[in-house]
Amino acid sequence: MAGSDTPRGDGAHRKDSWRARWRAFRTRTIARPGFQRWAAGFPLTRRIARANTKALFDLCAGFVYSQTLFACVRLDLFRLLADGPLAPDALAARVGLAPDRAERLLKAATALDLLARLPDGRFALADLGAALIGNPSVAAMIEHHALLYADLADPVALLRGEAGPTNLSGYWAYAEAARGDPASAAPVAAYGELMGASQALIAGDILDAYPLRDHHRILDVGGGEGAFLKAAARHAPGLDLMLFDLPAVAARAATRFAEADLSARARTFGGAFPDDPLPGGADVVTLVRVVHDHDDAKVRALLRAAHAALPAGGTLLIAEPMAGTPGAEAMADAYFGFYLLAMGTGRCRTAAELTDLLTEAGFGAIREIPTRRPLLTRLLVSTRLDNR
Repeated sequence: MAGSDTPRGDGAHRKDSWRARWRAFRTRTIARPGFQRWAAGFPLTRRIARANTKALFDLCAGFVYSQTLFACVRLDLFRLLADGPLAPDALAARVGLAPDRAERLLKAATALDLLARLPDGRFALADLGAALIGNPSVAAMIEHHALLYADLADPVALLRGEAGPTNLSGYWAYAEAARGDPASAAPVAAYGELMGASQALIAGDILDAYPLRDHHRILDVGGGEGAFLKAAARHAPGLDLMLFDLPAVAARAATRFAEADLSARARTFGGAFPDDPLPGGADVVTLVRVVHDHDDAKVRALLRAAHAALPAGGTLLIAEPMAGTPGAEAMADAYFGFYLLAMGTGRCRTAAELTDLLTEAGFGAIREIPTRRPLLTRLLVSTRLDNR
């Protein structure tokens, strides 16, 4: 047996060595300016070379593109065009810019496919701009990104831990205020609005994939001001609602439920995991965009708490962006990688990593249910096993 293993090992080594030599040769070749000029002109490689040139430039210019979008949102440009096209001078007056500066912004937004210029010179919404009108939660997230951009002014200092306190870590310090007296927790309002916008963006996708109509009572952990539960109430009229979040956040959620005429169906619980146990009585627990905000130790404690709160056979849903999503690699590893680094906690995990954590916490029958937009959220459904 030993003799039969040796050739396979040598063969695998030779194959890996061949690949390494080929990749090194390929890298040296592509790095040469002369080759790049040749590839840009040769008919069989011209398209690839030009696409690579554009991709590299877009990486360099990405911040400018993001700031162009930010300016459009800050100036409410998309809403101004919601009712129809407008001339450049009219738009300049409405947004309070000099005509030449407005023209510069309008051309930039057109180049990014946010706007379209009509033959008569007026500007109208393009598809991307129109999509933002229908998703105000996206605009809220774009405004919020000003903090992230400031934290990334020196990404190397951030990576080395030399940047000092970040804007995002200061923003998310709402948690300390939210633990105390709800009446004095003013910083919680901004957090609640942002989380509401974030949850509203994906609530429909989650509920289309898993409608909840077969359940009697839901506990949404880290549910903010109840945006997801309000959507769930519309999808499942017979569902009782429970929300667990920090005390000041839970108090605001109770107000939102009252405004939505849901007080008879909804109860809110203030606390902080892992210090406080989750309330029992629900047959389904949901974690919507919660797990990736925390490091592994806290996630393990949270999943154990969810296990303790559920009856045997109860259901746990995890809905969030996940690493390893085809076509969304940059979102998980670049965007969330740096966002969560600046925030000071958490990471995007693969479905396999989450499955391992769920299994460790005592959940089984773990399966993924496809969602409409996996780039924004994927959904894992699991069952509490009666084994601990």
